[in-house]
Amino acid sequence: MKPRRAPELTRQTIVGFLAGIFERRGGEEYLGEPVTMAEHMLQGAHFAEQAGESEEIIVAALLHDIGHFTSEFGTFSMADTEDCHHEDAGAEVLAPFFPSIVTDCVKYHVAAKRYLCATRPDYFRRLSQASIHSLNLQGGPMTAAEIAAFEENPNLADIVKVRHYDEAGKRADFATAPFAHYAPMVQRVVDRHCLSA
Repeated sequence: MKPRRAPELTRQTIVGFLAGIFERRGGEEYLGEPVTMAEHMLQGAHFAEQAGESEEIIVAALLHDIGHFTSEFGTFSMADTEDCHHEDAGAEVLAPFFPSIVTDCVKYHVAAKRYLCATRPDYFRRLSQASIHSLNLQGGPMTAAEIAAFEENPNLADIVKVRHYDEAGKRADFATAPFAHYAPMVQRVVDRHCLSA
């Protein structure tokens, strides 16, 4: 299927564009997990909101996998033999409208999985089969040199935090608020960033 061409986005239209993605494609399967793509991302945002996180972290948890819908490579499947780099595709779309704390959490949430698998052995044991499969495509646990470089990121703690919300968002039959609940928050984060730039 040929990818949709993204419209020319602005501060006023980015939230509607994201809402449209959730509406049109949120029902797609999420990487062999027992949830849809929308359920996965909404659960991540839900757990971040329940934990009292900042709006930026909640929005990052909500949008961390948006690149599965904006990438020309399409969504991941258990039959894939190469990584799609959805994290780069998502960060690229969001970068003009969101602060680095959000875009870094999106861009590096895959790296955070590799980092946690290398530095916290108990983390690997909690991964689902689908997450282990994607980990293998994504390079496996980080090397010592990769760990040292990753730890230089000033947003490291928040990136790791969003990774944990990512892993939490895989509960079957778990009800959350819809994207519309978060839309005003997403717009506030966009406005703060764009108006202060």
